[in-house]
Amino acid sequence: MSDRIVVVGAGQAAASLASRHIATGAGHPMVLIGEEPVAPYQRPPLSKAYLLGKLDRERLNIRQPSWFEESGITTMFGSRVESIVPERKQVVLSGGETVPYGTLVLCTGSTAKRLPDSLGGTLEGVHTLRTLADADALSPILRQQERILIIGGGYIGLEVAAAARMLGMEVVILEVAERILQRVASPVTSDFFRDLHTRHGVQIREATRLARLVGSDNRVCAAELETGERIETGLVLVGIGNDPSTALAEQAGIACENGVCVDASCRTSDPAVLAAGDCTSFIRNGRRIRLESVQNASDQGDLVARVMAGENTEYSALPWFWSEQYDCTLQIAGLNQGHDRVCIRPGQKEYSQSVWYYAGGTLLAVDAMNDVKSYAFGRRLIEMGISPAPEQVADPGIDLKALVKAHL
Repeated sequence: MSDRIVVVGAGQAAASLASRHIATGAGHPMVLIGEEPVAPYQRPPLSKAYLLGKLDRERLNIRQPSWFEESGITTMFGSRVESIVPERKQVVLSGGETVPYGTLVLCTGSTAKRLPDSLGGTLEGVHTLRTLADADALSPILRQQERILIIGGGYIGLEVAAAARMLGMEVVILEVAERILQRVASPVTSDFFRDLHTRHGVQIREATRLARLVGSDNRVCAAELETGERIETGLVLVGIGNDPSTALAEQAGIACENGVCVDASCRTSDPAVLAAGDCTSFIRNGRRIRLESVQNASDQGDLVARVMAGENTEYSALPWFWSEQYDCTLQIAGLNQGHDRVCIRPGQKEYSQSVWYYAGGTLLAVDAMNDVKSYAFGRRLIEMGISPAPEQVADPGIDLKALVKAHL
């Protein structure tokens, strides 16, 4: 089995890897092992269209399940890998079965953080949203309850808040930080989305800490805040981030630091093991980072397949992200870490604008709210290494397209 490729994890990264592997025609046998009992599917719609019942289950599939068999890929969906035995080049499944590999790829993703039991995190009615099963459990309850309490003002929390309001629910968001989106966006972007949700009737409580969830007959019935205030609710969504799924790598002695450490070619500290997607951390601009995005998972999965096919290539894609809330689409290009200045470019229609992040005179990233043109040209400028003066960007009379053309 020296040429067998075993992929642990069956999400976006694994699907991208499998697609590129078949396209390269390398011919090595591949086994795809996924803990969930379904073929790879898209996660972003889970907190948006799928949760609202506007997207059918079949349309979540990245590839039709039959494609894998037709492509000669062995699938083991609904199988849990318990351990890796590097010296024997085997993975051990929960039932004791072993699967040998020549090359192992970890696409184990990440896991939603949960509230501890001491805060009531295991009460019935307390949910997270990461998997299809999570969405299937949450969706019908949204239609049965009058109010949802959302703990965490990040993108998942805000997207679910939008979906819940569209279903007519009362929504309260608790955010322990001084502002929503504090970890990922500027105060300007936070202000935009606070206003958006407030206009739609969401109560946002920033700098507010949960004391505990209160249960009755093991079901959540209220939340007590550290201020002593009590919020009655029969439904809670915990959206406080995700942890990289690194247990298998750590057990196998593979280097991990906020994720499975990989080099620019997605190789780990074990020469026979590569990794891709949300579970990985890598060096970018001199710092080790971890990205949770479809783009990163897809690009890294694609790169791993090309590396295994013998290409000498490295990961250098520009990160991009998106979020949909009500009738607002947020598009982000680049990474804003390390910025020391932002400027605002007004959009061409109501409730649209873009936020441009600079470090010194270097353009790092763009947040575009209902502003496709600013996103597209901002992304192009960053990819080209062009940093127009903030004063130019902030002037709606200056054509961004002309700024790009001037450097071609």
